[in-house]
Amino acid sequence: LSVPAPVFVLNGPNLNLLGTREPHIYGAQSLADIEAACAPVAAELGLALTWRQTNHEGQLIDWLQEAGRLPAGAVILNPGGLTHTSVALRDAVAAIAPPVLEVHLSNPAAREPFRHHSFVSGVARGVIAGFGPAGYVLAVRACAGLLSSTGA
Repeated sequence: LSVPAPVFVLNGPNLNLLGTREPHIYGAQSLADIEAACAPVAAELGLALTWRQTNHEGQLIDWLQEAGRLPAGAVILNPGGLTHTSVALRDAVAAIAPPVLEVHLSNPAAREPFRHHSFVSGVARGVIAGFGPAGYVLAVRACAGLLSSTGA
């Protein structure tokens, strides 16, 4: 039996409020609902997802560094509002070897001007935005493709 490839799914500030926070923008599903939708897809693709959420920038950076120490794997990162403000988070993404996929439920480019710039996008392997909760499933599938192409 092969060991499932590790994928960290890291979620930043306010994503713990999904389902109740501005559902007209972020949808009615909670983060737990999104995790439950991703689990069977990940299992089918041979991925082991580790879900985490924090409202603290330093915690996200610690988790990215932890992911960087994994022998093989990937990261799905929804940095929330830190997308637009955190050079430190950008530097943490740039410092690790595993591919990082940036995910957003909404499309930041179609929202307020201050959301148009991402510090993370330039160092992420790819960006998935605007597909709501389905964006996480797309990211899981993309991770599987990236890891299979590298032999991980």
